[in-house]
Amino acid sequence: MEAAPVPEGQHTAVVYGLIASGRFAEAVSLLNRGLQKSCRSRGCLSLLGYCHYQLQEFAAAAECYEQLVALHPQLLPYRLCHAQALYKAGLFAEALRVASPLLDVPAFHRRALRLQAAVHYAQGDLPAAQSLVEEELAAAADGGSGAAEDPSERADAEVNLGCLLYRQGRHEEASGKFASAMQVLGYCPELSYNMALCSYAAKQYHAALKYISDIIKRGIHQHPELNVGMTTEGIDVRSVGNTLLLHRTALVEAFNLKAAIEYQLRNVRAAQEALTDMPPRAEEELDPVTLHNQALMNMDSQPTDGFGKLQFLLLQNPCPPETFGNLLLLYCKHQYYDLAADVLAENAHLTYKLLTPYLYNFLDAIITCQTAPEEAFHKLDDSAGTMTEQLRKLTKQVQEARQNWDDEALKKAINEYDEILDKYIPVLMAQAKIYWDMKNYTMVEKIFHKSVEFCKEHEVWKLNVAHVLFMQENKYKEAISFYEPIVKKHYDNILDVSAIVLANLCVSYILTSQNEDAEELMRKIEKAEEQLSYEYPDKNTYHLCIVNLVIGTLYCVKGNYDFGISRIIKSLEPYNKKLSTDTWYYAKRCFLSLLENMSKHMIMLRDSAIQECLQFLKQCEQYGRNIPAVIEQPLEESGMHNGKNTVTYEARLLRALMYKITGWAE
Repeated sequence: MEAAPVPEGQHTAVVYGLIASGRFAEAVSLLNRGLQKSCRSRGCLSLLGYCHYQLQEFAAAAECYEQLVALHPQLLPYRLCHAQALYKAGLFAEALRVASPLLDVPAFHRRALRLQAAVHYAQGDLPAAQSLVEEELAAAADGGSGAAEDPSERADAEVNLGCLLYRQGRHEEASGKFASAMQVLGYCPELSYNMALCSYAAKQYHAALKYISDIIKRGIHQHPELNVGMTTEGIDVRSVGNTLLLHRTALVEAFNLKAAIEYQLRNVRAAQEALTDMPPRAEEELDPVTLHNQALMNMDSQPTDGFGKLQFLLLQNPCPPETFGNLLLLYCKHQYYDLAADVLAENAHLTYKLLTPYLYNFLDAIITCQTAPEEAFHKLDDSAGTMTEQLRKLTKQVQEARQNWDDEALKKAINEYDEILDKYIPVLMAQAKIYWDMKNYTMVEKIFHKSVEFCKEHEVWKLNVAHVLFMQENKYKEAISFYEPIVKKHYDNILDVSAIVLANLCVSYILTSQNEDAEELMRKIEKAEEQLSYEYPDKNTYHLCIVNLVIGTLYCVKGNYDFGISRIIKSLEPYNKKLSTDTWYYAKRCFLSLLENMSKHMIMLRDSAIQECLQFLKQCEQYGRNIPAVIEQPLEESGMHNGKNTVTYEARLLRALMYKITGWAE
């Protein structure tokens, strides 16, 4: 930002005025002008370094302090500032080198120790960091060299110890250290955030959200200029920048943690809102954690942007440690197995640093599955076997803890059991998918049967068992026994249930002659959709439409095209609310099957039914101009032609085929 011209003789007063009012960018502009006149000015360099630090431009701040150290080596505070700026800029080796001489100066000994501990902590060298923190605490206790009597010095050391305890997984002890430091220092948003993080790591989400709520309320009350929540409300506001004030409020960290909690609880909309609620910044100003969370939580709606952000972060140093694993998992989810293999090969140094053995083995098996499914199955089976043994041991520990009335041991064993089970389920599903893709549903059922001992209460397991029973076409009653509890659990909010689950349950009812149950379920869905439409008139819902489409498809598969196609046509009315990429997918499959059988003269359709089909396709042409026929993969280099990838284009093709096969003239 360019500062206004300054009257002669008032340069210093204006600079200090700008700094006092927090206008650091303008102060930087004025100070740079001053440096052009006197490049060795101590005052200019010192203030410039301070302003850059306040703007979190740490590399630029380090350059200023480096010049000051060279010009005034006797002034040790500049050396300390230089080391701190290097640390903040992620230049850890240089920060250690610059701070090292200060260890021999009593007045700076403890601060240099603390800085070196922070550097080792950031590098992941926890033993070295702990050694330095303990040395600082010992110095304070003994009143030895460099020991300060200020209670805040001791509190800072306690905070550092709390950070180490957190990294060691001792979350409750860590939270205690942060709480005791807050008693000494007074309320501090950063410490409150640390306690929220400890609660989050211990899966105590309610407690974590309480700390977060406190941080946000105080931030809004004390700093309304940070425009919290304005972006979510659709108000166009300017960036607040990456100021030290923003950092001290811990608002960015709090909103990121809130988003993570909501995402873990599968409240994706709330997670997205948490990210837009944070103080507004331009995309180039976003910190790595925010950028990572934006990519992850908007992946379903903006996959191309999401992949771009994660790929960018992977090239930065440092980047959030979860970036590497999440990028690989998302590549596999979107079936970019070659890209996942390439990223693994190109970043072998990150494999051991950022991937747990479990995650590496899982990804390795998933990628191997594309070329050698049998080998992949055995790799997954080895992982599953290891976890099965762990689950059995933990089951025994849970039983023993209950018998001994040991609540602490019981809580610990249950938490460990849940963690292992959450790892076991994806491995089990990956094994099942190998045979699912081969359409060997009997083998899939056997795999699930082997895991019933541990998974019988797990929602994902029950849902997939229901699907595999449904697909075998002779076990609809068994499928109902698994689908029904899922639906009844959410019966009061039935639209929270996946449409395909409701459709499969209805089909199962029909095929087991339980038509009344199917009709009752469909009435329930219809009432729920009517209520939602009344409350949110602009919101489209597709549950009943998809149920009818699946039922229509069932009749078409059984050869009753007359009734099946009629059901499909009615399910998409009104077209402006029911026609979408997904619903069109179900409809066009049945029309293609109908046309294939008609071209082979295997079926005959009444003239009135053909006329109904043609009219339906005309309506799809009219309303499908802006609806993609296919959702394209996010990283495809050569996408489909925009004009061809529409429901209108495909409906017109189907209508042309129908005219050709029936011999009708348009």
